[in-house]
Amino acid sequence: MTDLPDNLPQAVIAPPKQQRKFSVVWIIPAIAALIGIWLAIDAIGDLGRTITISFETAEGLEAGKTLIRYKDVNIGEVKTVTLSKDRKHVLVTARIDKTAQELIVEDAQFWVVRPRFNGGQLSGISTLLSGAYISVGAGKSSKHKRQFTGLEVAPILTSDLPGRQFQLHAPDLGSIDIGAPIYFRHIKVGEVTAYTLDKNGHGVSLKIFIQAPYDQFVSTAARFWNASGIDLALDANGVRLHTQSIASVLLGGIAFETPPNVTGDTPAEPNTTFTLNYDRDLAMKMPDGEGQVLVMHFKESLRGLVPGAPLDFRGVQVGEVISVSAEYDSNRDWFYFPVKAIIYPERIHLLIPDGKTNTAERVKRGLYKAVVERGFRAQLRTGNLLTSQLYVALDFFKEKQTEKVKMDWHAALPELPTVPGNFEELQLSLAHILKNLEKVQFDAIATDLQKTLTTVDSSLKRIDKLVENLDKNTGPELTNALKDFRATLNKADKVLSADSPLQQDVHETLREVSRAAQSLRTLTDMLDRQPEALLRGKQDAQP
Repeated sequence: MTDLPDNLPQAVIAPPKQQRKFSVVWIIPAIAALIGIWLAIDAIGDLGRTITISFETAEGLEAGKTLIRYKDVNIGEVKTVTLSKDRKHVLVTARIDKTAQELIVEDAQFWVVRPRFNGGQLSGISTLLSGAYISVGAGKSSKHKRQFTGLEVAPILTSDLPGRQFQLHAPDLGSIDIGAPIYFRHIKVGEVTAYTLDKNGHGVSLKIFIQAPYDQFVSTAARFWNASGIDLALDANGVRLHTQSIASVLLGGIAFETPPNVTGDTPAEPNTTFTLNYDRDLAMKMPDGEGQVLVMHFKESLRGLVPGAPLDFRGVQVGEVISVSAEYDSNRDWFYFPVKAIIYPERIHLLIPDGKTNTAERVKRGLYKAVVERGFRAQLRTGNLLTSQLYVALDFFKEKQTEKVKMDWHAALPELPTVPGNFEELQLSLAHILKNLEKVQFDAIATDLQKTLTTVDSSLKRIDKLVENLDKNTGPELTNALKDFRATLNKADKVLSADSPLQQDVHETLREVSRAAQSLRTLTDMLDRQPEALLRGKQDAQP
């Protein structure tokens, strides 16, 4: 490489030139750029909002074809359908129109509408031809959201439907399912929206929705019961059949009502919890208050008496049997069959409450007095001839009271005295009759009867012989006598006839007697006037 000479001139850095001022010419391009940016933003805004919805499956969903609808109005379209990173879900990207952006809030609901059969109802029939679509349930929140989790099953009710939601609690679900109808006086007024098992596993909680204006009839005193299927009861109360509708028979249902004797009830607040009873009879029972458990000992068979049998006081159920058992008393070396029942004193109303003691205490006091003084007893009676089920009847049996009894209502388990039932009394009467019949000497009676029959037979034979003799010997003579008697009657008839000589002689004689009587009467009158005529003779009358 050739070395450069040392005398070459050095380069000098020139100072920067003064910057030129902004030219007016650039204003027009800047304005055009701003207008373009504004148009782009406006165009993007017109496209709406993009959201992502997660579903378990993409069945029926297609990018660019599946629509998003709210009340059957198209408000968007599915743009892409992809798998999530964990490949457990399907991510659906959709664009919502600008006019429907207010619906996309954090409590909005999304679900795929397909042909479904749920709760006895067939929905989504139109999608057989048009294809599946995503339906939107509007929320009430004011916060917007872009990522949602879709519902796999369409909700029974949407949030914009007027009405109120309530809670029910039951020991088990029975045949009730989501979508099961709710009835008020046999009118469908709502549906079951959800159910969950209690955390302790001892019951089931249900969510129900009552549509307006029927929700106003759900008062604080409302009673709910399971109206599923056919309620056929054959017990000590007879045969009972209840049902709400064909839908409730097939799919299950719930009914509610407020007892007619409840006054002052107010509409229940939303989400109020009620008890779901087994049937209407149990739901419509009056509040029982504090019950008194009693024990009774019956001497007759307890077959047909089961827990739940009525405790009947002259046709009014004031309690029920709670247990029927067998016990062995080792001290007395004998078996006992106690029947435990619960009586609700508040079911017996006080006519004149004094305000000092409660109803239960006053009724207990009255029952105690009735037991001691008026023969208040318990008796087993047959309630149903078909099933032979028994119930406990409470009544006054003063005529059967043989001795005074004492009863301690303050004891832990008071014992109510009993009397034999009607059937037991019939058995005792029959047994007494049989004992008396055993004392009768049927053998001696049979011997005497046989002798009597022999004597009667001999007497009958003699009578037969007598009749035979009368027929042979006396018969002809009796016939001749009758003929003679008939001839005599004929002669008497001729003699007594009006034109017979005898009758004429009799008439003539009667006339002569009449004339003689007249002459005698004349003689008597003359002697009455002239008694001396018997001595002097008849004197002529003086002129």
